[in-house]
Amino acid sequence: MKQRPPKLTEIADRLDISTATVSNALSGKGRVSVELAKRIKQTAEELGYVPSVSARALRTGMTGVIGLVLPDIGNPLFPQIAQAIENAATDAGFGVLIADSRGSIKAQTEAIRHLRDRGVDGMIVVPRRGTRVANIGCPVAMIDSPSTPGNTVSADHWGGGWLIGEHLQELGHRKVLLIGNNRDSIVQNDRLGGARAALADVTTEQVWLDSLPLPSASAFDPLSWYRAGFTAFVTVSDLQALRVLTHLQNAGITVPAMASVSGFDDLMFASAVIPALTTVRMDMPAVAGIAINALKQAIEAGSASPDQTVRASPDRVPMTLAARRSTGPAPQEEGENPLFQIPSEGELKS
Repeated sequence: MKQRPPKLTEIADRLDISTATVSNALSGKGRVSVELAKRIKQTAEELGYVPSVSARALRTGMTGVIGLVLPDIGNPLFPQIAQAIENAATDAGFGVLIADSRGSIKAQTEAIRHLRDRGVDGMIVVPRRGTRVANIGCPVAMIDSPSTPGNTVSADHWGGGWLIGEHLQELGHRKVLLIGNNRDSIVQNDRLGGARAALADVTTEQVWLDSLPLPSASAFDPLSWYRAGFTAFVTVSDLQALRVLTHLQNAGITVPAMASVSGFDDLMFASAVIPALTTVRMDMPAVAGIAINALKQAIEAGSASPDQTVRASPDRVPMTLAARRSTGPAPQEEGENPLFQIPSEGELKS
Protein backbone atom coordinates (compact mmCIF):
# COMPACT_ATOMS: atom_id res chain seq x y z
CA MET A 1 0.00 0.00 0.00
CA LYS A 2 1.29 3.42 -0.93
CA GLN A 3 2.29 5.43 2.12
CA ARG A 4 0.41 8.68 2.66
CA PRO A 5 2.70 11.76 2.64
CA PRO A 6 2.90 13.66 5.96
CA LYS A 7 0.78 16.75 6.49
CA LEU A 8 1.43 20.10 8.12
CA THR A 9 -0.60 18.97 11.15
CA GLU A 10 1.85 16.13 11.83
CA ILE A 11 4.78 18.53 11.89
CA ALA A 12 2.80 20.81 14.19
CA ASP A 13 1.90 17.93 16.52
CA ARG A 14 5.51 16.74 16.64
CA LEU A 15 6.68 20.20 17.79
CA ASP A 16 3.53 21.07 19.77
CA ILE A 17 2.92 24.26 17.80
CA SER A 18 0.14 25.54 15.55
CA THR A 19 -0.30 24.52 11.93
CA ALA A 20 -0.24 28.21 10.98
CA THR A 21 3.23 28.59 12.50
CA VAL A 22 4.48 25.60 10.50
CA SER A 23 2.98 27.01 7.30
CA ASN A 24 4.54 30.43 7.89
CA ALA A 25 7.96 28.93 8.54
CA LEU A 26 7.93 26.75 5.43
CA SER A 27 6.61 29.54 3.18
CA GLY A 28 8.91 32.20 4.62
CA LYS A 29 5.99 34.38 5.65
CA GLY A 30 4.84 35.64 9.03
CA ARG A 31 6.89 36.11 12.16
CA VAL A 32 8.72 32.94 13.11
CA SER A 33 12.00 33.00 15.00
CA VAL A 34 15.08 31.78 13.18
CA GLU A 35 15.61 28.98 15.70
CA LEU A 36 12.01 27.73 15.49
CA ALA A 37 11.96 27.96 11.70
CA LYS A 38 15.10 25.84 11.61
CA ARG A 39 13.49 23.19 13.84
CA ILE A 40 10.35 23.17 11.71
CA LYS A 41 12.27 22.72 8.45
CA GLN A 42 14.41 19.99 10.00
CA THR A 43 11.31 18.13 11.23
CA ALA A 44 9.65 18.51 7.84
CA GLU A 45 12.71 17.01 6.19
CA GLU A 46 12.81 14.13 8.67
CA LEU A 47 9.16 13.33 8.02
CA GLY A 48 9.59 13.63 4.26
CA TYR A 49 7.10 16.46 3.93
CA VAL A 50 6.60 17.78 0.39
CA PRO A 51 4.48 20.94 -0.09
CA SER A 52 1.32 20.38 -2.11
CA VAL A 53 1.49 22.45 -5.27
CA SER A 54 -2.24 22.17 -5.85
CA ALA A 55 -3.03 23.23 -2.28
CA ARG A 56 -0.71 26.21 -2.54
CA ALA A 57 -2.27 27.18 -5.87
CA LEU A 58 -5.75 27.12 -4.34
CA ARG A 59 -4.58 29.11 -1.32
CA THR A 60 -2.40 31.71 -3.03
CA GLY A 61 -3.35 31.57 -6.70
CA MET A 62 0.26 30.65 -7.54
CA THR A 63 1.80 27.29 -8.44
CA GLY A 64 5.41 27.97 -7.51
CA VAL A 65 6.41 26.94 -11.04
CA ILE A 66 7.92 29.05 -13.82
CA GLY A 67 8.33 28.23 -17.48
CA LEU A 68 11.56 28.31 -19.48
CA VAL A 69 11.50 28.54 -23.28
CA LEU A 70 14.75 27.75 -25.10
CA PRO A 71 15.37 28.17 -28.85
CA ASP A 72 17.18 24.87 -29.46
CA ILE A 73 17.75 22.31 -26.71
CA GLY A 74 19.99 20.35 -29.11
CA ASN A 75 22.57 23.15 -29.07
CA PRO A 76 25.08 22.32 -26.30
CA LEU A 77 24.92 25.92 -25.05
CA PHE A 78 21.27 25.80 -24.00
CA PRO A 79 21.41 22.87 -21.56
CA GLN A 80 24.05 24.88 -19.70
CA ILE A 81 21.70 27.87 -19.63
CA ALA A 82 18.83 25.63 -18.47
CA GLN A 83 20.94 24.23 -15.65
CA ALA A 84 21.92 27.71 -14.42
CA ILE A 85 18.31 28.90 -14.48
CA GLU A 86 17.02 25.75 -12.77
CA ASN A 87 19.61 26.14 -10.00
CA ALA A 88 18.68 29.81 -9.46
CA ALA A 89 14.97 29.00 -9.57
CA THR A 90 15.36 26.23 -6.99
CA ASP A 91 17.20 28.60 -4.66
CA ALA A 92 14.29 31.04 -5.07
CA GLY A 93 11.69 28.35 -4.30
CA PHE A 94 10.45 27.71 -7.86
CA GLY A 95 10.15 24.62 -9.97
CA VAL A 96 10.84 24.88 -13.71
CA LEU A 97 9.02 23.55 -16.78
CA ILE A 98 11.17 23.61 -19.93
CA ALA A 99 9.95 23.95 -23.51
CA ASP A 100 11.96 23.90 -26.76
CA SER A 101 10.94 26.24 -29.58
CA ARG A 102 13.19 24.30 -32.01
CA GLY A 103 14.33 27.50 -33.70
CA SER A 104 10.83 28.27 -34.98
CA ILE A 105 8.84 31.42 -34.20
CA LYS A 106 5.60 29.43 -34.52
CA ALA A 107 6.91 26.73 -32.15
CA GLN A 108 8.04 29.45 -29.73
CA THR A 109 4.52 30.90 -29.67
CA GLU A 110 3.06 27.44 -29.09
CA ALA A 111 5.57 26.66 -26.32
CA ILE A 112 4.67 29.89 -24.51
CA ARG A 113 0.96 29.11 -24.82
CA HIS A 114 1.36 25.56 -23.49
CA LEU A 115 3.33 26.75 -20.48
CA ARG A 116 0.79 29.48 -19.76
CA ASP A 117 -2.05 26.92 -19.99
CA ARG A 118 -0.28 24.90 -17.32
CA GLY A 119 -0.56 27.79 -14.92
CA VAL A 120 3.06 28.88 -14.55
CA ASP A 121 3.50 31.95 -12.38
CA GLY A 122 5.98 33.53 -14.77
CA MET A 123 8.26 32.73 -17.65
CA ILE A 124 11.86 33.10 -18.80
CA VAL A 125 12.29 33.19 -22.57
CA VAL A 126 15.52 32.92 -24.54
CA PRO A 127 13.90 34.14 -27.77
CA ARG A 128 14.20 33.04 -31.35
CA ARG A 129 16.51 35.43 -33.21
CA GLY A 130 15.13 38.94 -33.33
CA THR A 131 11.72 38.14 -31.82
CA ARG A 132 9.95 39.92 -28.96
CA VAL A 133 7.66 38.47 -26.29
CA ALA A 134 4.70 40.36 -24.84
CA ASN A 135 1.03 40.07 -23.87
CA ILE A 136 1.11 36.49 -22.61
CA GLY A 137 -0.73 37.08 -19.35
CA CYS A 138 2.07 36.54 -16.83
CA PRO A 139 5.41 38.18 -15.97
CA VAL A 140 8.17 37.40 -18.47
CA ALA A 141 11.94 37.79 -18.18
CA MET A 142 13.78 37.75 -21.49
CA ILE A 143 17.43 36.73 -21.85
CA ASP A 144 18.96 37.70 -25.19
CA SER A 145 21.23 40.74 -25.59
CA PRO A 146 21.29 44.26 -24.13
CA SER A 147 20.50 45.51 -27.65
CA THR A 148 17.27 43.48 -27.78
CA PRO A 149 14.13 45.58 -27.13
CA GLY A 150 12.56 44.45 -23.87
CA ASN A 151 15.59 42.46 -22.76
CA THR A 152 15.64 41.79 -19.01
CA VAL A 153 19.24 40.74 -18.47
CA SER A 154 21.96 39.02 -20.47
CA ALA A 155 25.66 38.69 -20.98
CA ASP A 156 27.35 41.78 -22.47
CA HIS A 157 27.85 40.26 -25.91
CA TRP A 158 29.24 43.47 -27.45
CA GLY A 159 31.75 43.70 -24.61
CA GLY A 160 32.68 40.06 -25.17
CA GLY A 161 33.36 40.79 -28.83
CA TRP A 162 35.55 43.72 -27.80
CA LEU A 163 37.59 41.38 -25.58
CA ILE A 164 38.41 38.98 -28.40
CA GLY A 165 39.11 41.81 -30.86
CA GLU A 166 41.45 43.51 -28.41
CA HIS A 167 43.18 40.18 -27.77
CA LEU A 168 43.86 39.60 -31.48
CA GLN A 169 45.06 43.15 -32.05
CA GLU A 170 47.53 42.80 -29.17
CA LEU A 171 48.80 39.63 -30.83
CA GLY A 172 49.62 41.69 -33.94
CA HIS A 173 46.96 40.43 -36.36
CA ARG A 174 46.36 42.91 -39.19
CA LYS A 175 43.71 41.05 -41.23
CA VAL A 176 40.84 39.44 -39.32
CA LEU A 177 37.79 37.63 -40.69
CA LEU A 178 34.54 37.90 -38.68
CA ILE A 179 32.19 34.94 -39.24
CA GLY A 180 28.49 34.88 -38.29
CA ASN A 181 25.82 32.24 -38.85
CA ASN A 182 22.70 34.39 -39.04
CA ARG A 183 22.52 38.11 -39.72
CA ASP A 184 19.12 38.40 -37.99
CA SER A 185 20.63 37.37 -34.65
CA ILE A 186 21.03 40.37 -32.34
CA VAL A 187 23.47 38.40 -30.17
CA GLN A 188 25.69 37.59 -33.15
CA ASN A 189 25.57 41.15 -34.43
CA ASP A 190 26.61 42.43 -31.01
CA ARG A 191 29.46 39.94 -30.71
CA LEU A 192 30.90 40.75 -34.12
CA GLY A 193 30.20 44.46 -33.67
CA GLY A 194 32.26 44.54 -30.48
CA ALA A 195 35.13 42.69 -32.15
CA ARG A 196 35.03 45.00 -35.17
CA ALA A 197 35.13 48.08 -32.91
CA ALA A 198 38.18 46.78 -31.06
CA LEU A 199 39.85 46.02 -34.41
CA ALA A 200 39.17 49.47 -35.88
CA ASP A 201 42.85 49.98 -36.72
CA VAL A 202 43.24 46.73 -38.69
CA THR A 203 41.61 45.24 -41.78
CA THR A 204 38.44 43.28 -41.09
CA GLU A 205 35.83 41.66 -43.27
CA GLN A 206 32.56 40.13 -42.14
CA VAL A 207 30.89 37.03 -43.58
CA TRP A 208 27.33 35.90 -42.88
CA LEU A 209 27.04 32.22 -43.75
CA ASP A 210 23.27 32.46 -44.26
CA SER A 211 23.71 35.13 -46.95
CA LEU A 212 26.31 33.35 -49.10
CA PRO A 213 25.04 32.32 -52.56
CA LEU A 214 24.48 28.66 -53.27
CA PRO A 215 26.38 26.34 -53.16
CA SER A 216 28.42 28.42 -50.70
CA ALA A 217 25.30 28.90 -48.55
CA SER A 218 25.67 25.34 -47.26
CA ALA A 219 29.46 25.29 -47.16
CA PHE A 220 32.23 27.67 -46.20
CA ASP A 221 35.86 27.51 -47.22
CA PRO A 222 38.18 29.51 -44.91
CA LEU A 223 41.22 28.59 -47.00
CA SER A 224 40.49 31.24 -49.62
CA TRP A 225 40.51 33.86 -46.86
CA TYR A 226 43.72 32.44 -45.45
CA ARG A 227 45.31 32.63 -48.91
CA ALA A 228 44.24 36.30 -49.09
CA GLY A 229 46.28 37.07 -45.99
CA PHE A 230 43.76 36.75 -43.16
CA THR A 231 45.58 35.41 -40.12
CA ALA A 232 42.74 35.36 -37.56
CA PHE A 233 39.19 34.01 -37.66
CA VAL A 234 36.60 35.26 -35.16
CA THR A 235 33.44 33.16 -34.98
CA VAL A 236 30.23 33.70 -33.00
CA SER A 237 30.23 30.27 -31.36
CA ASP A 238 32.57 27.49 -30.30
CA LEU A 239 30.82 25.09 -32.68
CA GLN A 240 31.64 27.30 -35.67
CA ALA A 241 35.17 27.86 -34.36
CA LEU A 242 35.68 24.10 -34.15
CA ARG A 243 34.65 23.73 -37.79
CA VAL A 244 37.07 26.45 -38.90
CA LEU A 245 39.85 25.02 -36.73
CA THR A 246 39.36 21.50 -38.09
CA HIS A 247 39.27 22.62 -41.69
CA LEU A 248 42.44 24.67 -41.39
CA GLN A 249 44.29 21.84 -39.65
CA ASN A 250 43.18 19.33 -42.29
CA ALA A 251 44.70 21.65 -44.90
CA GLY A 252 48.03 21.70 -43.07
CA ILE A 253 47.52 25.18 -41.61
CA THR A 254 49.07 25.05 -38.15
CA VAL A 255 47.03 26.75 -35.44
CA PRO A 256 48.08 29.12 -33.93
CA ALA A 257 51.50 29.37 -35.63
CA MET A 258 49.98 30.15 -39.04
CA ALA A 259 46.42 31.24 -38.17
CA SER A 260 44.39 31.99 -35.04
CA VAL A 261 40.81 30.88 -34.36
CA SER A 262 38.43 32.00 -31.62
CA GLY A 263 34.88 31.21 -30.51
CA PHE A 264 32.24 32.15 -27.97
CA ASP A 265 30.47 30.46 -25.01
CA ASP A 266 33.27 28.21 -23.63
CA LEU A 267 31.37 24.97 -24.25
CA MET A 268 32.51 21.76 -22.56
CA PHE A 269 34.73 20.69 -25.46
CA ALA A 270 36.48 24.07 -25.87
CA SER A 271 39.30 23.27 -23.46
CA ALA A 272 39.58 19.64 -24.60
CA VAL A 273 40.22 20.07 -28.35
CA ILE A 274 43.76 20.41 -29.69
CA PRO A 275 44.74 23.18 -29.61
CA ALA A 276 42.48 24.29 -26.77
CA LEU A 277 40.06 26.90 -28.05
CA THR A 278 40.33 30.57 -27.18
CA THR A 279 36.79 31.69 -26.41
CA VAL A 280 34.65 34.17 -24.49
CA ARG A 281 32.50 32.81 -21.69
CA MET A 282 29.24 34.01 -20.16
CA ASP A 283 28.65 34.11 -16.42
CA MET A 284 25.36 32.23 -16.71
CA PRO A 285 24.85 31.73 -12.94
CA ALA A 286 24.95 35.54 -12.53
CA VAL A 287 22.60 36.12 -15.50
CA ALA A 288 20.20 33.44 -14.25
CA GLY A 289 20.21 34.80 -10.70
CA ILE A 290 19.36 38.33 -11.84
CA ALA A 291 16.60 37.06 -14.16
CA ILE A 292 15.02 34.86 -11.52
CA ASN A 293 15.17 37.60 -8.90
CA ALA A 294 13.49 40.14 -11.23
CA LEU A 295 10.84 37.60 -12.20
CA LYS A 296 10.17 36.63 -8.58
CA GLN A 297 9.72 40.26 -7.55
CA ALA A 298 7.25 40.82 -10.40
CA ILE A 299 5.31 37.64 -9.54
CA GLU A 300 5.06 38.48 -5.84
CA ALA A 301 4.15 42.11 -6.46
CA GLY A 302 1.73 41.31 -9.26
CA SER A 303 3.00 44.49 -10.87
CA ALA A 304 4.29 43.31 -14.24
CA SER A 305 2.51 44.93 -17.14
CA PRO A 306 1.10 42.28 -19.51
CA ASP A 307 2.52 44.09 -22.55
CA GLN A 308 6.16 44.23 -21.51
CA THR A 309 8.90 42.10 -20.02
CA VAL A 310 10.20 42.64 -16.49
CA ARG A 311 13.22 44.90 -16.01
CA ALA A 312 16.36 44.20 -14.00
CA SER A 313 19.33 46.13 -12.73
CA PRO A 314 22.01 45.47 -13.76
CA ASP A 315 20.69 44.42 -17.16
CA ARG A 316 23.99 43.00 -18.43
CA VAL A 317 26.78 40.86 -17.02
CA PRO A 318 30.40 41.17 -18.24
CA MET A 319 31.88 38.33 -20.26
CA THR A 320 35.32 36.83 -19.67
CA LEU A 321 38.07 36.03 -22.17
CA ALA A 322 39.49 32.52 -21.91
CA ALA A 323 42.74 32.86 -23.89
CA ARG A 324 44.02 29.41 -24.85
CA ARG A 325 46.26 27.85 -27.51
CA SER A 326 44.14 28.42 -30.62
CA THR A 327 45.27 32.06 -30.77
CA GLY A 328 48.84 33.31 -30.96
CA PRO A 329 51.06 36.03 -32.43
CA ALA A 330 50.39 36.87 -36.07
CA PRO A 331 52.85 35.38 -38.59
CA GLN A 332 55.59 37.83 -39.55
CA GLU A 333 55.27 37.33 -43.32
CA GLU A 334 53.20 39.92 -45.14
CA GLY A 335 50.97 39.48 -48.16
CA GLU A 336 49.31 36.25 -49.16
CA ASN A 337 49.66 33.30 -46.77
CA PRO A 338 51.25 30.09 -48.09
CA LEU A 339 49.09 26.98 -48.47
CA PHE A 340 51.03 23.85 -47.51
CA GLN A 341 48.46 21.19 -48.30
CA ILE A 342 45.30 21.04 -50.36
CA PRO A 343 42.55 19.23 -48.43
CA SER A 344 40.64 16.35 -49.98
CA GLU A 345 37.42 18.14 -49.06
CA GLY A 346 37.51 21.79 -50.13
CA GLU A 347 34.47 22.87 -48.21
CA LEU A 348 33.61 23.36 -44.56
CA LYS A 349 30.08 22.23 -43.80
CA SER A 350 28.21 24.91 -41.86
